[in-house]
Amino acid sequence: MILGIDIGGANTKLASSDGKVTELHYIPLWKNTPLPEALQEISGRLHPEKAGVVITGELADCFPDKDAGLSYIMDAVNNAFPDAYFLTSSGAFTKEKTRDLAAANWTASSIIVGRELGDCIFVDMGSTTTDIIPITNGAPQAGLTDFGRLKNSELVYSGILRTGIAALCNSVDIEGTRTRVSSELFAQTADAYLVLGMIPQEDYTCDTPDGAGTTIMDAKRRLARVVCADLSEIEDDAIVSIAKQAVENQRREIMDAVRDVAARHGLEMIVACGLGEFVIKQIADELGFEVVLVSDKYGKDISKVFPAYAVARLLSEK
Repeated sequence: MILGIDIGGANTKLASSDGKVTELHYIPLWKNTPLPEALQEISGRLHPEKAGVVITGELADCFPDKDAGLSYIMDAVNNAFPDAYFLTSSGAFTKEKTRDLAAANWTASSIIVGRELGDCIFVDMGSTTTDIIPITNGAPQAGLTDFGRLKNSELVYSGILRTGIAALCNSVDIEGTRTRVSSELFAQTADAYLVLGMIPQEDYTCDTPDGAGTTIMDAKRRLARVVCADLSEIEDDAIVSIAKQAVENQRREIMDAVRDVAARHGLEMIVACGLGEFVIKQIADELGFEVVLVSDKYGKDISKVFPAYAVARLLSEK
């Protein structure tokens, strides 16, 4: 088996090159991370011949800088997998630590998409961020760092689960009254999408802001706190409205970035994947763009862990 591993700040994703293995593990690096132990367990259970790895977790604020983050993650990988290869943002495999290993998970995905689906905007909406990668002449044309991609609308730091509602809304309309919000992390996008029935409870895979459960009632209680209320003083319709406004603001922000990338590169087709694939389809439909869903082509489970699948595919060809 050739195993692909995508190690992010919050999630570690796995996929085999044949797509028969797909796993998503919530392993927040900033919280006494069990990453080394988790990778040892995965290696002992799956026994891959080789492992291809992409890294985005080096930005986690438990590390003083990206170099420290890369060192920690690479050591954890190498201790668990005897034959591991790391993909750089330029698309080359290496066993050595180099700065261009940072934030390279989109590279693997874009290479596979460009080769198999042609010129497009590849959009991967995950739990935390949304990658918006222009692909022309079959190759990705994005900036090689998160910093550079943020400048070019190729990265929107907003995702389907972990984005704070206060990051999306300065205020909300409640029964015709503009109501300011608290800047505390009282609720996140997972709460909004859950209340609106746009994700199932089993997809709420990250920590909750208050440490409570992931039921719809738990999510409503958290959303009420965004306006410093509890369930005794705010109507259910108002809570649903807060969720709708947050989701709409996020959708508009991502759509603006997609429109910007599309205009600069003359592209009108989107290839969408990730937990938020359905949001990207809505955006493509509104823009009048052709859209291809990775879940339709490769399967829903692979869509959720596509960078891991892509790096496994690339390593299997090496």
